[in-house]
Amino acid sequence: MDFYDIEVETVAGLKTTLEEHRGDVLLIVNIASKCGYTPQLLGLENLWKKYQDRNFKVLGFPCNQFLRQAPGTNTEIMNFCQSNYGVSFPIYGKLNVKGRNISDLYKYLVNESKQMRGKAVKWNFEKFLLNRNGVVIKRFKSKVEPNEIEDDIELLL
Repeated sequence: MDFYDIEVETVAGLKTTLEEHRGDVLLIVNIASKCGYTPQLLGLENLWKKYQDRNFKVLGFPCNQFLRQAPGTNTEIMNFCQSNYGVSFPIYGKLNVKGRNISDLYKYLVNESKQMRGKAVKWNFEKFLLNRNGVVIKRFKSKVEPNEIEDDIELLL
């Protein structure tokens, strides 16, 4: 499966692919609005602002699979992220990051990650860093703060 052909849903509920991100360094994160790690949205926004002019993108994918910490509609979650953390990086529609109904995106990320290959996402704000060719370079646990990833991002830029 080509990473850029993976179908995802926009906040508005429309189907799209990741093609528009071809050639970008990506940090893909399963976000939540009511999690102890939610303040990481500020750090993710800071990374996005610092590196976006070098073809780096943070992509947020809400997930409600961990203690229902991403309640509400896609639009409500996006509005929360924007109004409370100034988020301007792309946020997509809710998806499943584990289990029987795991999304194709997370199936790809989990299976293509060298670290913890095939191991289910354990919690909100797990991060996957991909190079400009859509290859998963590194996987970071939830507790890893966005600023701790900067050196890895720099290497790919």
